Amino acid sequence: MSDQDVIYKTDALIAQDIDQYLKVHEHKTMLRFITCGSVDDGKSTLIGRLLYDSKMIFEDQLAALEADSKKVGTQGGEIDFALLVDGLAAEREQGITIDVAYRFFATEKRKFIVADTPGHEQYTRNMVTGASTADLAVILIDARKGVLTQTRRHSYLAHLIGIQNIVLAINKMDLVDYDQAVYDGILKDYSEFARSIGIATFTPIPISGFKGDNITGPSDNMPWYKGPALIAHLESVEVNSATDAGKPFRMPVQWVNRPNLDFRGFSGLIATGAVRPGDAVRVLPSGKTSTISRIVTLDGDLDVAVAGQSVTLCFADEVDCSRGDVIALADNPPQAADQFEASIVWMADEAMLPGRPYWLKIGTQTVTATIQQPKYQVNVNDAGGVGSHLAAKTLELNAIGVANLSTDRQIVFEPYAANRTLGGFVVVDKISNATVAAGMLHFSLRRAQNVHGRAPAVGRDFQAGLKNQRPAVLWFTGLWGAGKSTIANLVEKKLARMNRHTFLLDGDNVRHGLNKDLGFTDADRVENIRRVGEVAKLMTDAGLIVITAFISPFRAERDMVRQMMQPGEFVEVHIDTPLADAEARDVKGLYKKARSGELKNFTGIDSPYEAPEDPEIRVDTTKLTAEEAADAIVARLIP
Repeated sequence: MSDQDVIYKTDALIAQDIDQYLKVHEHKTMLRFITCGSVDDGKSTLIGRLLYDSKMIFEDQLAALEADSKKVGTQGGEIDFALLVDGLAAEREQGITIDVAYRFFATEKRKFIVADTPGHEQYTRNMVTGASTADLAVILIDARKGVLTQTRRHSYLAHLIGIQNIVLAINKMDLVDYDQAVYDGILKDYSEFARSIGIATFTPIPISGFKGDNITGPSDNMPWYKGPALIAHLESVEVNSATDAGKPFRMPVQWVNRPNLDFRGFSGLIATGAVRPGDAVRVLPSGKTSTISRIVTLDGDLDVAVAGQSVTLCFADEVDCSRGDVIALADNPPQAADQFEASIVWMADEAMLPGRPYWLKIGTQTVTATIQQPKYQVNVNDAGGVGSHLAAKTLELNAIGVANLSTDRQIVFEPYAANRTLGGFVVVDKISNATVAAGMLHFSLRRAQNVHGRAPAVGRDFQAGLKNQRPAVLWFTGLWGAGKSTIANLVEKKLARMNRHTFLLDGDNVRHGLNKDLGFTDADRVENIRRVGEVAKLMTDAGLIVITAFISPFRAERDMVRQMMQPGEFVEVHIDTPLADAEARDVKGLYKKARSGELKNFTGIDSPYEAPEDPEIRVDTTKLTAEEAADAIVARLIP
């Protein structure tokens, strides 16, 4: 059947029975795929051609396309299909794709969502975003240029993200006179590279997105090619939902559905597998078990639900289950752990700060996570070989690395290679709420199973009772020269005279021993405060009043320490001194050196200070003497 016959058949069905047409269209399978590759390989043109050939362009759009092609097109007045996708003014002006553009189209056999991803290196994070939900990647190569660095980079990223269906579209064959030797040479080069990074199979297709060769049907210009046309391959490839349906049942709970006293169900999108009424299931991480009594949807109860469906499950028993939990088969549940190795793609302009607490979102679970210094950064360029390892202390924008991370509580997970939903995560900055990274879990760390919490034989309440006091952490923060140490020392002396048991932590007794390996970069400052916080926590467990005097410039780290303590035990004391006053008191001349460039990473000059937004105690040193400030702090701690 020719393409024209398919169109006539579809038009006739629409004219005769629109309901039947919509029903047929509704039950078509959906394939999500991306186009990627180097700049000017023809990604946007290819998608425009797919939209055009599948008759997904309205007449007014076609008229606008023809007008735009004459005005800003790059095809000498002929239709420039790329303009259907490159909608941003900057994209049209430069002839490049900047953002990820999503487009929908359909054929007689299948529906498609295609993501056109940027080719430039600086937009690598955009490519990863588009690839995260894709079943297939179309990697384009300009037949005139062959395999380029960005071809290798995007191939590696597609493989890393877990895309198993890869099409190598060798494009612009019309510009090399449809020469088979050119095609064979590129195929040989790419095959050698693909094997080196672990891509076992891929489907090569010689095409011309502009002319339409091998797009919807065989090309008369390339009789030597005997494989499928691009659309035929896209229509027949197996989608992830079909593969996921054969895996063990997993459903992250999105919300507890309780419309009235007589109904309680647990709603979510089934990630993998299938479930039926009567199946024995387990709720994780609690491990509670029950059986499925009903599978409820808006259209009525189901006898079976499979991966990709959103449903509400009802249990036969009253089992505690809430958002973030995972419902799984009782005899084949996923794992739960709090320490992992993961691949991380950094997407923020600011570099990753090892040890800083971030939000980690995986499935419907949200937890606090800290990322350690990378084990290595992955090389995604040519030098040294794509996929080789580079030493790194942090990850910059668009960098990819492997690092260990830990969460503040156990999360339910599976390796990303087995389950994208329970293995893929995003990292969110706690202050800005911006997404700063995406990642893939490899496995839980063995030490997560070997290290367990131990209840002390002598508890913290008993320790505090012996000392006749309530444990606390007085956390002094402020600029260099604000007067933190001066006031902290006075507070400790006043508490000692009141027979209180204290310990003062500051740079003098921490950076000469515990933290002597740390400098003053942002990453080292984060780790410095993390270690101090852990020590302070142990001291409060011993019943002590801990006094700290650190600049601690970042809110995120001060909040991290607050979360380590019992409610009410963390008392943030902001020694609020204007920068000009602090600089005037600087007897060591450090501000002067910082302003002249002799001293790098100095807080307030070339390193930021994030003042507390709502501290328990604020000391205005322009209005209080050190003695008065110490008295006020002691009165607040011990009324």
